[in-house]
Amino acid sequence: MGQCMTQAPNLPLAGLKIVELGHYIAAPFATRLLADLGAEVVKVEPPDGDPVRGWGSSVDGNAVWFSVHGRNKLSVTLDLKKPDDRAKLMALLKRSDALVENFRAGYLERIGLGPDVLHAENPRLTIGRISGYGQDGPYRDKPAFGAIGEAMGGLRHLTANPGQTEYAPPRCGVSISDDLAGMYCAMAVVAACWQVKGDPAAKGRVVDVDLVSSVFSLMEGMLPEYGLFGWVRQPQGAAIKTAAPTNTYPCADGKWLCIAGNSDLIFKRLMGAIGRPAMAADPRFANNAGRCENVGELDAAIAEWTRTKTGAEAEAILEAAEVPCSRLFDMADCATDPHFRERGWVMEVADPLLGTVLHPAAPFRFDGVAPREMVRWPGVAAGAHNEQVFGALDRAVAPPLAPSA
Repeated sequence: MGQCMTQAPNLPLAGLKIVELGHYIAAPFATRLLADLGAEVVKVEPPDGDPVRGWGSSVDGNAVWFSVHGRNKLSVTLDLKKPDDRAKLMALLKRSDALVENFRAGYLERIGLGPDVLHAENPRLTIGRISGYGQDGPYRDKPAFGAIGEAMGGLRHLTANPGQTEYAPPRCGVSISDDLAGMYCAMAVVAACWQVKGDPAAKGRVVDVDLVSSVFSLMEGMLPEYGLFGWVRQPQGAAIKTAAPTNTYPCADGKWLCIAGNSDLIFKRLMGAIGRPAMAADPRFANNAGRCENVGELDAAIAEWTRTKTGAEAEAILEAAEVPCSRLFDMADCATDPHFRERGWVMEVADPLLGTVLHPAAPFRFDGVAPREMVRWPGVAAGAHNEQVFGALDRAVAPPLAPSA
């Protein structure tokens, strides 16, 4: 799957032209989703490349992560401090449907590329902006990274184990606030582009997405509960207080098994599978409310059983009883699991910079489109498409700029 692949016309966003002024994670994640869906994405990088190219492992100086992070995108390099390069960017934006950026709030205005300037050149341009705190408000000028979104949005408060104060609540493990903001931005950009497409007189919209509210949006019923009752949800560890038994249990081989046995019928099957049918018949456990009140006894019984089995053994027994469960997968488990492979969630991609690389599939399916069609080429070297993209602009060529053979 080299760079000679063309854009896939049967993908739903084929023909949508996006410019990315993204660095690190949030905006590039948004445009990766849009590119997977078929949009033509031109990633504009500084002359030294996106700083994320220096993150993580590498092969001959090429970041492994960027193979996924930059896939399906065209890469050009510009120094936006230079008037000539800003003019090239403007020419690119004049033929585009949307811009996606994740600079600190107000940066585009400071370099003379604010929405008023961009809309004067392309009135129908959608401008997707991702920042730490939003484009206004008292915190707009504060710097932020993904960890700040987790902390201020309410998630990090919940990731601690109950009663534990010796260690700080752990981070999610991935840049969840950047990824959430990227997903929301991608959704909003498509919505704004759809509105423009449906109305010949419509003006381009400015989309304002931030890391903190993206995380905050996931807090389920916690805000109305606080407003009505003054309740503040506290860390719950691996369990949840509203359903039982739902927890993660230790196994004989050091693995952990997540079990969700919280419907009445599933609970009975679970108790039968672990040799505790009497607990299934106990009136105290007849419904979810009773099980939640007596969850400590239930969890102890289940853990007593899982400790006698390896993770795989316990999982097989419970799956045979149709009890929802799973070992906690690490990346080796994901990469080799038959369902991941059969569904194409894990695919092998030929990367000219790295060799054969494992990529995660796009997280959506469309009938008539094979998962592999959505990963058309891996991330390329910074500026790999300068001549192609800017040459096309010089010739006033507007068709899709997919990598040429």
